[in-house]
Amino acid sequence: MGHREDLLEGAKRCLLEKGFVRTTARDIVKESGTNLASIGYHYGSKDALLTQAFVELVQEWGEKSGHHPEQEDTPGGSVERFHSVWARMLDSFEEYRPVWAASMEVVTQGERVPELRGLMARAQTEGRAGLTAMLLGLDEETLDERTVKSVGGFYQALLNGLMVQWLFDPASASTADDLTEGLRRVIEAAGTARRDGAVSP
Repeated sequence: MGHREDLLEGAKRCLLEKGFVRTTARDIVKESGTNLASIGYHYGSKDALLTQAFVELVQEWGEKSGHHPEQEDTPGGSVERFHSVWARMLDSFEEYRPVWAASMEVVTQGERVPELRGLMARAQTEGRAGLTAMLLGLDEETLDERTVKSVGGFYQALLNGLMVQWLFDPASASTADDLTEGLRRVIEAAGTARRDGAVSP
C-alpha cells in the first residue's frame, strides 16, 4: 500500500480506538507509519481524512450486515424482509459500537468544519440508496431519486434513531420485533384513517 492507503487504514484504527475528537494527526501518523505532510497532500486535512475513514467504516459495516441474495429468503419490501434486515443489523451493533460512537462526533464536527458537510451529505445519499436496495430487494442502479429520498430517508431515520437508542442504553433500545410491530401498527392505522375518509397528503 502507498501512503494514501496507509493513512486511511491508520485513521480507521484511530477512530475505533480514540474516536473523532481525541484523534490527533500525530496519532494517525504513528499508527500508519507515514508523516504529517502526507495527510495534507493526500486528504487536505486531518478532519477530511477522519471523515473518509468513518465513511469507509460505515460502508464496511453495511457490507457485513447488509443484503446477501444467496442468504435472503424473504420477499423484497415485505414485513418479513423488514424484520430480517433489522435483526441482522442489530446483531452487528455491538461489534461496531465504536463506529456509532464516532458518528455522533462526526455530526458535531460539521458545524466546525463546513467543508466536511459535502462529504457527509454524499455519504448520506449513498447510505439511503443502499438501505433502500437492501430492504426492497432491488438493485441500487434501478432506484430513482424520489425513491431514494423518500423510502431511503425513512429507513435512514430509523437507523439513526436506533443507533442513538442503542448507544444510550442497548437494553432498552428497540428490537427488530419492536420495529416490525411498530411498522404493522402504523400501516394498520393509516389504512383505518383512509377507510374513515381521511385525505392522503
